[in-house]
Amino acid sequence: MQKGLRVDWKCPRSVRGVTLDTPRTLYKSLYSPSLSKVTPRAESVYYSKMERTFEFEPEHFYHIYNRGVEKRNIFLDDNDRQRFQDLLYLANGDKPIVFKRVRGVTLDRDRGDVQTSLLAYSLMSNHFHMIARENERRTLSSFMAKLSTAYAMYFNKKNDRSGTLLCRPFRAKYIGNDDYFRWVMSYVHLNPLDLIEPGWKEKGVADKQKAIGFLKSYKYSSYLDYFGPERPEGKIIQRNALPIDITQLESFETMLKEFSDPFERPDLEIW
Repeated sequence: MQKGLRVDWKCPRSVRGVTLDTPRTLYKSLYSPSLSKVTPRAESVYYSKMERTFEFEPEHFYHIYNRGVEKRNIFLDDNDRQRFQDLLYLANGDKPIVFKRVRGVTLDRDRGDVQTSLLAYSLMSNHFHMIARENERRTLSSFMAKLSTAYAMYFNKKNDRSGTLLCRPFRAKYIGNDDYFRWVMSYVHLNPLDLIEPGWKEKGVADKQKAIGFLKSYKYSSYLDYFGPERPEGKIIQRNALPIDITQLESFETMLKEFSDPFERPDLEIW
């Protein structure tokens, strides 16, 4: 890993110990059979509490990432990971999320017009990574608000808890060149290796065959949608929005080299 890269797990002080600013009507809208929608108004309520220091620009690409408050795990089992993965698809549309849609088969549901081009993702234990492109309607932020609200409500209901689940605002880094894009694509797809080999970023991958086998079996990442057999989850990402050819990254050695190869890039938070 390039020296000088900073790891910053701190949440803004303003969100520590603050309960989720959600009116009772929104809570009912997510969990009541009679009010089973996340309305546009509810999305704006959630996002109005987020402080963004820059605006997302149309046709620009961004590395999006976030983690649980107090470094807590936000995915406790595969059911949680499956729910978040389903929401990556359902929340990325202009139709309200109907709670019953999240149950059973979800990837064949009509979600409406796509809000943002999602190019890659990976789910860890206490955080997640994405790569996304903003569109002309500037709906990347509303997608993130819709996704975060729906998942937080599901998680809190399931675990009988209340309060903020995810750090706010979510993190975002502008991807300004092809080298940076290849590096981020490599990093996002290699990141799940932390689950079986913590410290690989600093020490290198000890067992490459084991690492390759794990990446090819880990369902909660878009790695398989680029470098594996076709699957229903492939609908979550928009491959046609890729700005560069990434076929060479199919080689594990090439992907690892892209991640390790130093180049001039902005200060990054490596999670």
